[in-house]
Amino acid sequence: MKHMNEKMEKTLYAVLAIASFFLAWELLTAFTPAGETTPGPVEVLRLLFTSFFEPIGKFTIYGHLYYSIRRVLVGYVVATVLGIIVGIAMGTSRYAEAIIKPLFELIRPIPPIAWIPLVILWFGVGELPKYTIIFIGSFTNVTLNAYTGAQRVDPQLIGCAKMLGTSDRDIFLRVILPSSLPQIFAGMQVALSTAWMAVLAAEMIGAQEGCGWIILRGSDTTNIPLVLVGMVVIGVVGLLLATIMRIAERRLCAWNRMDV
Repeated sequence: MKHMNEKMEKTLYAVLAIASFFLAWELLTAFTPAGETTPGPVEVLRLLFTSFFEPIGKFTIYGHLYYSIRRVLVGYVVATVLGIIVGIAMGTSRYAEAIIKPLFELIRPIPPIAWIPLVILWFGVGELPKYTIIFIGSFTNVTLNAYTGAQRVDPQLIGCAKMLGTSDRDIFLRVILPSSLPQIFAGMQVALSTAWMAVLAAEMIGAQEGCGWIILRGSDTTNIPLVLVGMVVIGVVGLLLATIMRIAERRLCAWNRMDV
């Protein structure tokens, strides 16, 4: 009962915070000079509602969401799989760490948008460069957290497993991977948010659809309500994706929670 009350209280605070944000937005556009260039929330929400039935470009908002989510999931899943492999390899093998880590640290600070000219040169303007930009935005976060998680595994656990005659394969599957999992999930959450933010940069590469394209279309045509519609959609979907990831983490890492 206490847990349920705390959950309801948090939900109430979240609703009040969002409502306060929209109220402040409405007041600013209604009573300050900001209203001359920025539409209010009612106008933006009206346009968002109509976009579910009237197309923006080739598609309604459903079609744009489909393309953006598909691009994000493809780039994110590939980045997650490779990032976990590379990160754990660096965290468990000094040879892999010596070879890969200098290259990783060199590439890690470069933002995804900086890769756009090279990605276009290498892959053209189809779907592959979009996946690549999202992959780059996700890969470093997953890799870094997998590497950190593998390094923080208690050496005594590994030593005890070896003393009991556990094979290297079982040590990896039953000791190293479970111990690294909470840190890996933390990296996956950050990577998912980064991937969803990178969709705007990805859809600058010859796209004719997607939530990022909506923002670019509104910017090119000075249609500020359309820009804000794209921003609202990206924000709401990003919140939903982050919530799904947190639920998955609670289910898969329940053993790591203090209250379980």
